[in-house]
Amino acid sequence: MIVEVSKERTLYLIDKVAKFFAERRLGAPAILFCESMRPLNFIGSQVMYMITPFVNVIFQGREFEEFAAIMNEREYMDLLIKRIDALDEEYNAEQREKERLKRQRFWRKVRGWFGSHKDSTKDTNEG
Repeated sequence: MIVEVSKERTLYLIDKVAKFFAERRLGAPAILFCESMRPLNFIGSQVMYMITPFVNVIFQGREFEEFAAIMNEREYMDLLIKRIDALDEEYNAEQREKERLKRQRFWRKVRGWFGSHKDSTKDTNEG
């Protein structure tokens, strides 16, 4: 079965998949999977046809066949990885910043327990 996919449609499908993973904070595992499958992208795209019944979570109807067809091309696999990374960073930047600040406050408190009191006074003022 040969499926023709336009450039605009290809970009739409790649964006759709990237959003799916980024919104669920699965960007890193998705990138790891894609990177590990990169040498086998043709075989992987063929395996995608076997798992068709399970992918109705992301795709509807013919979209999955189109996505499997575009994953035959290495350039689109690279584009997918870059898009997942960009969207993951965009969607989760605020959460990562909150976690970074939380870790920073924790380590200031720990340092304060061991005699470095100048950092612990900053922490009580920040709040």
